[in-house]
Amino acid sequence: MSVPETQPTVLILTALALEYAAVRPYIEDREERVHHDGTRVEIGLLPDSPWRVAISELGVGAERTASLATQLIEWLKPQAVFFVGVAGGLKSDIGIGDVVVGTQVYEIHGGKQTSDGFKVRPRALPSSHALEQAARSAARDLDDVEVHFAPIATGDVVLADSESGIARFIESHYNDAGAIEMEGSGAANAARFSGQLDALVIRGVSDHANAAKPLADAGGSQKLAATQAASVTMAVLRKHLPRGRGSADSEEGPQERHRGDHIDFRGGIFYGPVTGKQAGGR
Repeated sequence: MSVPETQPTVLILTALALEYAAVRPYIEDREERVHHDGTRVEIGLLPDSPWRVAISELGVGAERTASLATQLIEWLKPQAVFFVGVAGGLKSDIGIGDVVVGTQVYEIHGGKQTSDGFKVRPRALPSSHALEQAARSAARDLDDVEVHFAPIATGDVVLADSESGIARFIESHYNDAGAIEMEGSGAANAARFSGQLDALVIRGVSDHANAAKPLADAGGSQKLAATQAASVTMAVLRKHLPRGRGSADSEEGPQERHRGDHIDFRGGIFYGPVTGKQAGGR
């Protein structure tokens, strides 16, 4: 089955194979496509949603993510971009297997080194209000996963020591962050510079960013975290409608809306002949 080119598209990005594997089973009628520069995506349909979904495994790092995400955005023209995967938790009340939805993304390495020490220049990239609202609505219906809404820190580091200098740095300057990962700011920047696209980072917590990380990973925590993050992402997409489709909670369906003696087909597709009448005529 060929996926309709005219169907609105959402782009889901991952860094790791296990993150990609957690998202992939949700997408039906998948077709692999290759950008002329070699970047690969699979495109298919998310059942019970209006979305055509493109998924891609980009590898690790914010700079790489920003470059490749920009390439894919220009190619596929999505309405929204998600980065979905695993992260280290930074709060004691966020457990392994819980999911953090990023209310904003912190770029933690910004600053200036002076003779008086390192001067932090914080930069926060806000998440899409519409996607965050869809996530909050979706979270209320999820019984099998705990969802937290908090900033997410992005840094070019795998944090496995809660007593390290970088851990103390994050606690001092970004102490409301719920998780730390390596790619979110790249996706957020690509979305922002490509026309203010809706963007959201969703991360399952696979460890507590401390010395116990190797033990947690060996116990299968990354697969659990990726599975939970993918589940939350799909719930968000089933709540969030493409632009022009109205509210998911409207009493009227998205395909047709009745207003007195006329039918409004905006946001929908009508197949077949239509007989119209000039406004004001009877």
